[in-house]
Amino acid sequence: MKVYSGPMSFYGAKVLIAAIEKGLPIEVEFLGFDLRSPTPYGRHDEVDRINPKRQVPVLIDGPLELFDSTVIAEYFEDLVPSRPLWPATIRDRARARLLEMKIDEIWFPKILRLRDLRWTPDAAESAECRAVVRAFYEGLEETLGDRDFLVASFSNADIAAYLAQLFAAMLGEPMPAEFKALNAWRKRIEARPSVAKVCGDMLDHLAAARFPAPQFAA
Repeated sequence: MKVYSGPMSFYGAKVLIAAIEKGLPIEVEFLGFDLRSPTPYGRHDEVDRINPKRQVPVLIDGPLELFDSTVIAEYFEDLVPSRPLWPATIRDRARARLLEMKIDEIWFPKILRLRDLRWTPDAAESAECRAVVRAFYEGLEETLGDRDFLVASFSNADIAAYLAQLFAAMLGEPMPAEFKALNAWRKRIEARPSVAKVCGDMLDHLAAARFPAPQFAA
C-alpha cells in the first residue's frame, strides 16, 4: 500500500494519521515542496494520472487507486473496522462526517488562503479569512463542550480539526487562550502517537526550511 503525499499537505497528513491509528503499514512518497513558492508542489506523473485534480493524497493498493483524503480514510475504515475512526452511533457518525466536511471544504480553504495572500496582499480578503478562522475556533469550542473529543469519540473529525488549527497557527492565526476547552482538547490530540509522529515530521520540515513553528508546538 503506497500513499503519495506532501511534507506539508493538510489532506495528506489526515490520511497518514488515520493509517497509523489503524495500524496499516504504508509506504509514503512525498512530492517536492517549496514553502517559499506560491505554487509549492512539483508535479508527479502518478498523481497526475490517478487524480484529475492533480493533488495529493493518492493511494495505490494493488489494483486499487484512490484519491481524496476522505475517500481514502473511508477505505481504511472498511479495512480495519476494529479500530474505528468514526463514532459508534449513526447520528454521531453523521455529525462527525459533517464536521469533517465543513473543515475540509469551508474552513481550511480560508485558512490556506492566508498563505496565498502573502504574495497577493488584499487587506479586505485577509480580514475576511481571519474572521472565518475566529469563527472556526468559536464553533469548535461550542461543539466540544465538556467532552474529550468533538463528537463522542476520537474520530477523523478530530484529526481534521487538529490539523486545521495547526495550519492556522503556522499562518499567524493561533488558537486564542480564551478557548479553554479547545486548548485542553488540543493537548489530548497532540499526545496521540499518530498525531505526534505525522505533525512532528511536518514541524521538522518547517525547521529545515527555517520557518518558525507555532509556539505551542515548538
